Amino acid sequence: MRQSFFGMVTSTSMSKTVKVKVTRSKLHPIVMKTIKTHKNYLAHDENQLCKLGDVVRIEACRPLSKQKHFSVAEIVRSANASK
Repeated sequence: MRQSFFGMVTSTSMSKTVKVKVTRSKLHPIVMKTIKTHKNYLAHDENQLCKLGDVVRIEACRPLSKQKHFSVAEIVRSANASK
């Protein structure tokens, strides 16, 4: 099973590449509060179907470039459907 994350598309300005923001929340061991953190991943979008604000599932693949190690597996929710 490949590593996969759910995240929101934050940039589509590159050709066949999207920037996906993956948000995680974890419990702080001492303070006992949930802390939100995020990380941005570059993902390969072959058919350029993703739009700004889409929620997508990205999946690990072979390295496609220096920073691109993920590809868009599916569009979970379109940006237009959330409004």
